[in-house]
Amino acid sequence: MRPEPWSFEGVEGLESLVSLVEGRRVAALTGAGISTESGIPDYRGPETRRRARNPIQYRDFLGSEEGRRRYWARALVGWRRFSSTTPNAAHHALVALERAGALTGVVTQNVDRLHHAAGSRAVVELHGTLHDVVCLSCGDVSPRQELQETLERLNPHYVALAAEMAPDGDAEVERGRALRADQSFADFRLVSCRRCGGPLKPHVVFFGEGVPKERVDAAWAMVDAAEVLLVVGSSLAVFSGYRFVRGAARRGQPIAIVNLGETRGDLHATVRVDARAGVVLPALAARVAARA
Repeated sequence: MRPEPWSFEGVEGLESLVSLVEGRRVAALTGAGISTESGIPDYRGPETRRRARNPIQYRDFLGSEEGRRRYWARALVGWRRFSSTTPNAAHHALVALERAGALTGVVTQNVDRLHHAAGSRAVVELHGTLHDVVCLSCGDVSPRQELQETLERLNPHYVALAAEMAPDGDAEVERGRALRADQSFADFRLVSCRRCGGPLKPHVVFFGEGVPKERVDAAWAMVDAAEVLLVVGSSLAVFSGYRFVRGAARRGQPIAIVNLGETRGDLHATVRVDARAGVVLPALAARVAARA
């Protein structure tokens, strides 16, 4: 006999998750762990926690042209793989929950725009998106793909380099030796703003940079409109996401966490499921739809 598509056999906590979510409005908070099944590595998951990662700091990007060269050289190499990723079953399951009227929206810490690609309509990108570029001088926003084409034309010797993609679209570039954090990439040609000639930055929140207040307010509106907060694929190590778990806990809002490995919010969780998002969310969405 073929099992139902929402069979939870062998995954502890799934029935409790369904019981918590059914008949209630849910706000989803997603992190890098929801996109690992699309081929984008995370920062602190079981496979990446053991590898040192030193993403560029906001002060380093602002402080020197050398820092910007280093970032854009690596990002040029990583972009092709990063931008070609597609949504996985977990992203599509959140779309199904939204269409069923069970989801107030998605608050994401990710910069990959895969929620939009899957069809989610109500999305707050806390950390922005790598698909846009912003000028640090005049604030002009332009598509990343346009910049990529120009960077490749000016730096053809970088295009064919081998690289291991990083969580933020950066890349560990191989140039005949291991890439060093202090490497200057002096031969790399930068591109300036098309309007004012100012320096360009990916339209994302770097480490050491604050999340804009309007995004935080929009995210809180989604959480406030929900009866349950569902955390998916986040260790909650970064305060920008953890603040919502802490706030929900303070007011007694139930919290469900779906993540591989422990999280900073586990003590606040009403339900905790240690399993892949691509297994749990489709099963959850199917069960909710079947009982709607």
